[in-house]
Amino acid sequence: MWDFSIGSALAMMARTLPFILLRVAVYFGMALGYMLVTGTGAGIGYGIGGFGDDGFRASSTLWGGVAGFGLFGAIMYWAREYVLYIVKAGHIAVLVELIDGRPMPQGRSQIAHAATVVRQRFAQASVLFAIDQLVRGVIGAITGVVRAVLALLPIPGARQVSGLLHAFLRVAVGLIDEVILAHAIRSRATDPWASAREALVLYGQNYRPMLKNAAWMAVIVYGLSFVVFLVMLAPAALVVYLMPGAWAAGGFVFALLFAWAVKAALLEPFAVACMMQVYFRAIEGQSPDPEWDARLEQMSGHFRKLKGRIAGGRAAPVSHQGETA
Repeated sequence: MWDFSIGSALAMMARTLPFILLRVAVYFGMALGYMLVTGTGAGIGYGIGGFGDDGFRASSTLWGGVAGFGLFGAIMYWAREYVLYIVKAGHIAVLVELIDGRPMPQGRSQIAHAATVVRQRFAQASVLFAIDQLVRGVIGAITGVVRAVLALLPIPGARQVSGLLHAFLRVAVGLIDEVILAHAIRSRATDPWASAREALVLYGQNYRPMLKNAAWMAVIVYGLSFVVFLVMLAPAALVVYLMPGAWAAGGFVFALLFAWAVKAALLEPFAVACMMQVYFRAIEGQSPDPEWDARLEQMSGHFRKLKGRIAGGRAAPVSHQGETA
């Protein structure tokens, strides 16, 4: 059914408890920040609404909440690359050590050790973020090819089915890009752009098992996220009720925020631990296939951009034939 061990992934989660606690603090802090700033905006709007009738007060309360939510969202948008650099990449670095059976250095915390490893591989947060965005684009191109093939099959309704599959695969892709970044950390490469290129070629050679397992993992992660959303509807509705001029959509939005926080803090690292097992097992003993290198260069502008950043724009050719899935 799937090729990863849930037990092994849970064991790795337990052994990286400091990072799990860090993720909980960061992502639930973000969710709380959204709630507080949104509530503050709604309160300001409620106060302004005192200068008008009940309809004006309801409207100003709503728009005050929307403005507060949007303001905090803009702050989080600019902070996203630092969250990737400090939290996500650091956790990946520790997971890689565990998968390879290397013990954590004595006398240093996991978080301090991971920060050192990430700085060695990616000098700046902007470099890691740029690589992550290009990797997402390349993986998206591969899933697009899968959709195109399905659409050409002489099956009734194949085009509609391929559209639904493509939407589902776009969700699954979000679980793979961090696995590609794990390769750069595991290979101890001095050029992160070259390592990302190699990892993408190896991914392309093994796209069938990777997409199959990513699809299963997407079902697990988003299924559990939906359960969390349903559970959090009641307390979120209570928070909205306590806000001035409570607005009906608030409970739904806050429940989504809580579900997102659980997904980002707990479910995503579990998914990454599972997918790292699949990827490292699939590429074991393989070398990058020059045919897949050329194929990715032809199908994805993001891959061409990534190759252009290697060694000052001079990408070395792939010289070894790899196995294909």
